Amino acid sequence: MKALAGFGAGFVFGIGLLLGGMTDPARVLGFLDVFGHWDPTLAFVMAGAVAVSAIGYRLVLARSRPWLAPTFHLPTARDLDRRLVAGAAIFGVGWGLAGYCPGPAIVSAAAGDPGVLLLLACMVLGWGVAERMPARPAPVREAAQ
Repeated sequence: MKALAGFGAGFVFGIGLLLGGMTDPARVLGFLDVFGHWDPTLAFVMAGAVAVSAIGYRLVLARSRPWLAPTFHLPTARDLDRRLVAGAAIFGVGWGLAGYCPGPAIVSAAAGDPGVLLLLACMVLGWGVAERMPARPAPVREAAQ
């Protein structure tokens, strides 16, 4: 049942990406070109996604437990570290160069475009490298005396 729910959620997400124009690299690059011919349409797509997500989180977290799991699995880390900042920067540069972020790239792969398939291969390689990078332990803070 969890796999079917995941497939359904991914399918709806993919349709939303297609309808919102997120799978069109020219539109994405136009959105990122704030000093040139800026295309603001993706700002509305993102604002709509944030609004739906905010409402969804409020509704879901009001429940005592999820439908398909015994407990919620929410992130607990709130620290900004070099790894997070470097990863965000690399993500942003990749998004700007390719015109795709991971979700739209996966949806666009269905068309079989060799450039998108190469991008996905590089993303998988990057994930593998990141998984093998050692995480630095958080610094230990001395108690104030």
